Amino acid sequence: MHEIFVNYRTKGGKEVAYMCEHHLSARFGPDSVFLARYAIAPGDTMDALLRASRRCHVLLVLIDAEWMDAPHRDEPGKRALDDPDDWVRREIEQALSGGALIVPVFIGRKVEQLDPRRLPRSITELADYQYTRVEVHRIEEDLTSLGDRLVRRVPALAALDSRKPAQASRPAERAAGVHNEHQSGGIGQVGGSVGTYINDARGPLHTGPGNQINGDGTNYVGDNQGGIRQGFGTRTPRGGEDR
Repeated sequence: MHEIFVNYRTKGGKEVAYMCEHHLSARFGPDSVFLARYAIAPGDTMDALLRASRRCHVLLVLIDAEWMDAPHRDEPGKRALDDPDDWVRREIEQALSGGALIVPVFIGRKVEQLDPRRLPRSITELADYQYTRVEVHRIEEDLTSLGDRLVRRVPALAALDSRKPAQASRPAERAAGVHNEHQSGGIGQVGGSVGTYINDARGPLHTGPGNQINGDGTNYVGDNQGGIRQGFGTRTPRGGEDR
């Protein structure tokens, strides 16, 4: 079964329909999206459109600025939507009856909110669904966003999603002066603003007043009224450390 059915009118919607099929198929798999041109097998009847729209999980209704008043193919003075045999209308009816998630997809910025009073009674519910909007010049970004939303709503699509989650951000840099690699000594506390430090100590460690010399003498901490002087042996040349 195709999870996503792309409903469109050839004039005004075909280009975006192909973009939807290409992008969403790449993400969810080649058999996840139904587009009439590719999904109807040779010798099959047009009833395959109705079966697929009735069984899909998601119906994308592509709507451009002329969609509402698109003329009937054989009767130019009549709206296509007013014809009970109009395929766009019939596919929407089937998806509504099948309980699919209906997503009106507005193409461009000129499309306004649907007026239910201008829709055939059988599909007035279409105006109640939250729409999304796509623009050709940013179609990849818009379809990625749409796919993300569908994944959150439709478990069947989440299971097919091949988009890898965003790479986890790197852990925050460790606070300066806090280390615990190869620790063989202890952890001490010094007052003031120095905070906690962990040294590669090989000797005793104390936190009382007065000067503190830790380990083999690599760290010297004064009476905590001044700074910390450190000597770490041979310095690694700049750029010579593996990353």
